[in-house]
Amino acid sequence: MYRTVKATSGRQIFQPLHTLRAAEKELLPGFHQFEWQPALKNVSESYNVGIINGLSGWTSSLDDSPADTITRRFRYDVALVAALKDLEEDIMEGLRDTGMEDSACTLGFRVMIKECCDGMGDVSEKHGGGPAVPEKAVRFSFTVMSVSIQAEDEQEEVTIFTEPKPNSELSCKPLCLMFVDESDHETLTAVLGPIVAERNAMKESRLILSMGGMPRSFRFLFRGTGYDEKMVREMEGLEASGSTYICTLCDSSRAEAAQNMVLHSITRSHDENLERYEIWRTNPFSESVDELRDRVKGVSAKPFLETQPTLDALHCDIGNATEFYKIFQDEIGEVYKNPNPSREERRSWRAALDKQLRKKMKLKPVMRMNGNYARRLMTMEATEVVCELVPSEERREVLR
Repeated sequence: MYRTVKATSGRQIFQPLHTLRAAEKELLPGFHQFEWQPALKNVSESYNVGIINGLSGWTSSLDDSPADTITRRFRYDVALVAALKDLEEDIMEGLRDTGMEDSACTLGFRVMIKECCDGMGDVSEKHGGGPAVPEKAVRFSFTVMSVSIQAEDEQEEVTIFTEPKPNSELSCKPLCLMFVDESDHETLTAVLGPIVAERNAMKESRLILSMGGMPRSFRFLFRGTGYDEKMVREMEGLEASGSTYICTLCDSSRAEAAQNMVLHSITRSHDENLERYEIWRTNPFSESVDELRDRVKGVSAKPFLETQPTLDALHCDIGNATEFYKIFQDEIGEVYKNPNPSREERRSWRAALDKQLRKKMKLKPVMRMNGNYARRLMTMEATEVVCELVPSEERREVLR
C-alpha cells in the first residue's frame, strides 16, 4: 500500500498513503484523534497536547513565586479521551455482553466522571535549592465511574462499564498538580479556573471519538463528589469549619443542630451559593455585617467549582467509628444492666478498650478520631478483638 514518489533529488523514496499515516499515528502511545461537536468554547482544537503549564490562559501576575513553576496539568478533554481509550476493550466487551449490535451503537454514550481534589500536605524541600514555591501541594484528579448507552429506540439506559474499584488510587487519573495551599482560595481559584472553563464547555458538547474502529459520540456528566469537607467549603465559598454554620449540606447553625438532631434537608446548592455570594458582594439591603452574614448563611467567597452535596466518605467513616467506639465501651461495661455508671467506671471501660486495641491491633489511643484510626476500628479484625472484652456471648453476637 505504499506508493513510490520521485523525490526532487531523483532518488525514489517511500511515502505512506494518507490512511496509513493516520493509522500509524493512532498506534503511537498517547495519540488519539478526536473532535467536539460543537467545538469547545475558548479551547484550542488541537488534540496532540501533552502536559501544559497549568496557568496557561492566565496572564502571569503572581508576584510572590515564579508563575511557571506553580502548576502542571493535562488539558481536561485530552485527559478524558486518554482515559476512555484505556477502557476501550472493556467498553467494547460491555457492548457485546449486553447483546447490542456493535455497529448500530454509535450515539448515546454517557460517561460519569467523579472529580477529586485534595491537599497533599507539606512538600517543602529539605535544603531549598530550587525555585521559591509554596510548600504545600494540591492534586486535582478524576475517575471514570461508568459508561452507559441509551440506544435510539430504547427507553432504558444500559450500563456497559462500571469501575470495579472506584476508590482505588489506581483508577484515579491525575489531571493537575499545583504548588498551592488548599486554603488559599484566590490562588486555587486562579489555577483551577481554566479547568472549570473546560469542564463547563464540555457539558454543552459531544465528544466524537473512534472506539472499536468506529466513531462514537460521548456526553460527560461531572460529579464533584471526591472532595473532603475542607475542600467543599473552599470550592463552594463557605466559611471554614469553625463557622457558626456547621454544615456543607444545609443552613443549620451550631445552636439549631444541637436542638434538632434529625430533621435537616439539603438546601445548599451551587447555584444558590452563587446567588448568596452576589448578595454578600452587593449588600442590596444595606444591612450590617452580622445581618448580611445571617442572610447568606456563611457564603462569603465566590463558589467556583460545582460540587455535589454529599457527605464525604472520610467524615462518614469518622462519624461511624466515633459512634461505635462509644458503643464498644458501653458493651464492655454492660450498661444495659447498669444504666447510671459513674465517671470512674466509664473511664475504666475506655482504658480497657484502649489497652486491648493497642495490644492486639497496635492501635494507639487518639484524642480525636482520625480517618486512619476510624478505618482500622471498623474492620472484622477489630470486631473480634473487642468481642473478647464483652462478657456475654449473646451480646457479642448482636455486636458482631
